[in-house]
Amino acid sequence: MKMAFVLFDGLTFLDFAGFYDVINRLNFFEPTKGTTWETCAMTDQVTDESGLTLKVDRVKPDLSEYDLVFIPGGMGTRKLRYDETFVGWLKQAESVPLKVSVCTGSLLLGAAGFLSGKKATTHPRAYNLLEPYVTEVIQKRIVKDGNVITAGGVATSIDLGIYVVGLLAGQEAAANVKLQIDYPYEMQGVVEE
Repeated sequence: MKMAFVLFDGLTFLDFAGFYDVINRLNFFEPTKGTTWETCAMTDQVTDESGLTLKVDRVKPDLSEYDLVFIPGGMGTRKLRYDETFVGWLKQAESVPLKVSVCTGSLLLGAAGFLSGKKATTHPRAYNLLEPYVTEVIQKRIVKDGNVITAGGVATSIDLGIYVVGLLAGQEAAANVKLQIDYPYEMQGVVEE
């Protein structure tokens, strides 16, 4: 499995880091050994909402090359969803088997047309911004509708990573990851369509 982490100026770092720290553990488990990932963006580096600068692995790669595309949220999504160049690049992921977002990353999935006819979620303070892109906004932490998985606000990124590990490597692997990261919480608010 090959994953793309789509980054952009104005992202929320924890949205990315919470998911990344969990999901990179897929290589510990037999069913998902050999999983690779790359950070991808329109430029060779991005700056998060607080000024942290991140260098990316690939600039504007063909997103159709990946098996999973992940998009974090952040204040940058508000403007970026109207950026034709960025949204056009995201649309390359149309054939990607699994599209995943956390927080307002779902607005970018929506802008690319990937939420059309689907149910999804986002940060609770952005439900109204998501409405134009979906059949129904589900006010839960994780929503899986077909090959698209959306998750709620920032801290949900860790739950989302554990959920995706469970989906790809099995529930025993997900439980193992929870022990590795000392995560004592039970997942709540998961909706699967």
